[in-house]
Amino acid sequence: MRQIFFDTETTGLNPESGDRVVDIGCVEMINRQLTGRHLHFYLNPERDMPEEAFRVHGLSSEFLSDKPRFAQIVDELLEFLRGADLVAHNASFDVGFINAELKRSRRPLLHEVVGSVTDTLLMARDMFPGKANSLDALCRRLEVDNSNRGLHGAVKDAELLAEVYIRLTRGQDSLVIDDSESSSQGQGGELEVAAIDLSSFQLPVITATAEELALHDKVLADLDKASGGHRIWQVPAPAADAVAAAAL
Repeated sequence: MRQIFFDTETTGLNPESGDRVVDIGCVEMINRQLTGRHLHFYLNPERDMPEEAFRVHGLSSEFLSDKPRFAQIVDELLEFLRGADLVAHNASFDVGFINAELKRSRRPLLHEVVGSVTDTLLMARDMFPGKANSLDALCRRLEVDNSNRGLHGAVKDAELLAEVYIRLTRGQDSLVIDDSESSSQGQGGELEVAAIDLSSFQLPVITATAEELALHDKVLADLDKASGGHRIWQVPAPAADAVAAAAL
């Protein structure tokens, strides 16, 4: 599954009143692993930068004055997003702004280009009702390091969102790729492991108790809820005699 974690920064809150996109960040993940591919644009909004927006992202009109306009990067952006599951926090905001830009450029809207849109804000509200669910709040709750976030930036926020998403969906604990792994691999890129004769080993088999089986079922149910009914791990029901033995 190919997913693009996506964020924008803008001149304001309402694209219908003339606010424009000034920063786009896209981070690619395939099968829950970051690929290292990303796409980033600073954009000339062709208008002034309100002070309130500048305080959020720190992008001034002067800095953006020599950056490309959206119409100049739109085809590259759409090609990168094509067919992917777009993941954004408060997706309606980002999608609304990009669709407004696409209309100006006379290009198809996002839902005609991407495979689907996932909103992590809605996921978080379902999992943590009544709690703060901003990206910063989720980073604190899920122990994602955002200490170097500072001002909002589209690429950094997209990277943080990818980490938050993995933890929201109970996947791996980290997206960090350890470069030291290459040192334990052969020249062909395959891990070299010494052969070990395991035939002399006799491993004890410990049957789960009825309480442990019930707790395991609860964990699987939680995983199913967290993934929106898309849990991959399926465990067959234990045989009746195994359950009976576990209850003894």
